[in-house]
Amino acid sequence: MWVLSLLPLLRLAPNVGHITKLIKMRWILSSLINEIQNLLYRRPHHAPCDGIIALNNIREAMLDCLDGWDGKGENPHAQVERKIVYANNLQDLWYLRGDVMAIIASIDGEAAARNRIARISDMFKGLLPKGLKSRPSPLSH
Repeated sequence: MWVLSLLPLLRLAPNVGHITKLIKMRWILSSLINEIQNLLYRRPHHAPCDGIIALNNIREAMLDCLDGWDGKGENPHAQVERKIVYANNLQDLWYLRGDVMAIIASIDGEAAARNRIARISDMFKGLLPKGLKSRPSPLSH
């Protein structure tokens, strides 16, 4: 925007009309490049607060799955719970699903663990890059 403030001054100077044309052309070119990049690299738009809300909802769902501890003695799942609580982003939580499934399977069995992890995995839809998706397992049939 500071370039636009120089335009009146450049018009006053003799023989600098070509400079104003250069500035305008440069501005148009950079605007055009920005628009093309926006079109080429368009990703699903999620407001930052939507991502934070989704992160917290998924975190809470994962922690709810680990509520099997009776509160007596040392919590055997404390390390995984800490990882979930301190996860920085959705990708961290995505990779913690395996740890959560192992804990659920040890408490309630593998079938229950698969059902709960499937519900948690559904919460990630549309929030992760395409490379991070659940793939169908031949064992699930």
